[in-house]
Amino acid sequence: MPSLKDLKVRIESVKSTRKITSAMKMVAASKFRRAQEQAEATRPYAEAMAHIMAALTSSLGEGTEGPRLLTGTGRRDTILLVVVTSDRGLCGAFNSQVVREALREIRALEAEGSTVKIICAGRKGRDLLRREHGGKIVGFYDDIARGGISFAEARMIAEPLLDMFEKGEFDKAVIIYNRFKNVLTQIVASRQLVPVPVPEARRDGAEAPALYEYEPDEGKILSDLLPRNVGVQVYRALLESAAGEQGARMTAMDNATRNAGDMIDRLTLQYNRARQAYITKEMIEIVTGAEAV
Repeated sequence: MPSLKDLKVRIESVKSTRKITSAMKMVAASKFRRAQEQAEATRPYAEAMAHIMAALTSSLGEGTEGPRLLTGTGRRDTILLVVVTSDRGLCGAFNSQVVREALREIRALEAEGSTVKIICAGRKGRDLLRREHGGKIVGFYDDIARGGISFAEARMIAEPLLDMFEKGEFDKAVIIYNRFKNVLTQIVASRQLVPVPVPEARRDGAEAPALYEYEPDEGKILSDLLPRNVGVQVYRALLESAAGEQGARMTAMDNATRNAGDMIDRLTLQYNRARQAYITKEMIEIVTGAEAV
């Protein structure tokens, strides 16, 4: 049984931990609102970009050869996975669930005979993946969200990725990240970046694309728009991941603070019982000694 001193030291230690977790919760809450607003504001822009590309693609004449970013290479020999995680921990299962999805994708692709390459955006993803697949990591970016996420950070990832595609270093690129839903929930999402996916028009004709005349022609517009769309989708993933990270950290630190409080209550009860037993033992010894005299 621990001594009274040991229990008192442990209670003070848990109290200090509770102060830290409570402070981290408040910091995450202050960052969360801004990250949430950025993520939600980017969604309509990214969706509108996809609709514009759908309209441009549908207006291309039959037999017209589209840009390589749209048509792809026609092969699946080499697949590039862009794994977006955080640089810091203490955010529950936020990073592990993305890495689990990445590992599942790697196993499935290798079973099909494809070669896998990995770009890690976030220190935690790199640290977890390099244990088994360190040789597959061809790019690494960290401290992306330290000063706030801007489109420059997305271009820092998208432009080398596009250069790799132009050089024929991969045939398909997929980005894996946590899509923000609410403070308690982040959904692992997997989105194809290259070749750029174009949503199919609805067959019922309820949302038939409007007819426009484009100047210059559709092919030239797509050649400029497709690389920009890759950057937009990367930017969206970074913002969604940043909002999810702060929400997950806020929830994790709130749970840690509550658990610390419960532990302090249990240790305090144990301390009081041990102190009462110690006092009772001393009183029995005094009474026994007095009776012996």
